Amino acid sequence: MDGSAEPKPVRTRPCPRCGRPSVWRYRPFCSSACRDRDFLDWLDERHAVPAVEDDPELEPPEPAPSGAEAEDRSRP
Repeated sequence: MDGSAEPKPVRTRPCPRCGRPSVWRYRPFCSSACRDRDFLDWLDERHAVPAVEDDPELEPPEPAPSGAEAEDRSRP
């Protein structure tokens, strides 16, 4: 390499809050104001990660009793 080649431009995404170009220091946001507003939205539960509820029919069976519990169940 001869050193005269220009580096490839870094692709940046726009700020998810306002759409302006993101700044490396506040990445992926453009400023501390957008970063802080987004954080406050998470704290106020305006943003949320969807949860997947477990299907109750697919729960594992209860473990087999052991020791004194097994003896009590075997008696009529």
